[in-house]
Amino acid sequence: MMPKLIDGRAIAERVYAELRDEIVSLKSRGATPGLAVVLVGDDPPSRAYVRAKDKTCRELGLHSVKLELSATTTQAELLARVDELNRDEKIHGILVQSPPPPQIDEAAIIRALDPRKDVDGFHPLNVAKLALEDDTGFVPCTPLGCLRLLRETGIALSGANVVVLGRSMIVGKPMALLLMRKGIDATVTVIHSRTRNISESCRRADVIIAAIGRPHFVRTEFVREGATVIDVGINRVEDAGSERGYKLVGDVDFESVSKLAGAITPVPGGVGPMTIAMLMSNTIKACRQITSFQATKSG
Repeated sequence: MMPKLIDGRAIAERVYAELRDEIVSLKSRGATPGLAVVLVGDDPPSRAYVRAKDKTCRELGLHSVKLELSATTTQAELLARVDELNRDEKIHGILVQSPPPPQIDEAAIIRALDPRKDVDGFHPLNVAKLALEDDTGFVPCTPLGCLRLLRETGIALSGANVVVLGRSMIVGKPMALLLMRKGIDATVTVIHSRTRNISESCRRADVIIAAIGRPHFVRTEFVREGATVIDVGINRVEDAGSERGYKLVGDVDFESVSKLAGAITPVPGGVGPMTIAMLMSNTIKACRQITSFQATKSG
């Protein structure tokens, strides 16, 4: 069986084509969407991710601010920078790159963000809006990207059995809430470390979304023939044959599972590009909503 490879890069480009039209429209009304990304410390994967976000912003013509702070930055110093960005009218979206150094209370930083600018969708108000199906809130970028991948691939979700592996606030929980929304109407099972008979639960799924951070965890015994598999995992494993000494693999054993799946995302090139595309989409949404609010207020 030849699976349908879900090309995240190609779908991300379609998203950007749509966003460019909206950016032109916003600029014609005097509003340039602005995104600030804050990096504390020198974690190499985080630094690479921040560079990619900044590059995409500039390619789309967004106002981009990249703040790189030292690993010794204190909680008070970071809160002060967040407050400056909250008050900066040129900035519509703020993202503090995770994970921060150990002296930083990440939850407190998220709560300090203006929820109207929380384009990562982690502020408690945005989590509540997701649960309440309030479209003015922001959905975390990776779950939003997974949903777009499924829709662009033509996967029927209404009434489908979807298994989400992982219950993090970054992917698992918001993914489940998103899939259960009216109009999407999937039946969702969330798998976590205390779940019994994991492979049996997964084999009943029409769609599997793997986001647990364990390389090659999902194997053939987890997947029924023809199921759709979305691999959110990005794991570094040693690879003596690589110049870098490692390679990136997903939470799914792609080589074996792809022989069973009806559709599957690769790693890299699947969910990753969509996460950045949805960050851009959320930033433009934030600009649109803040601009509309300001226009209403001044009127």
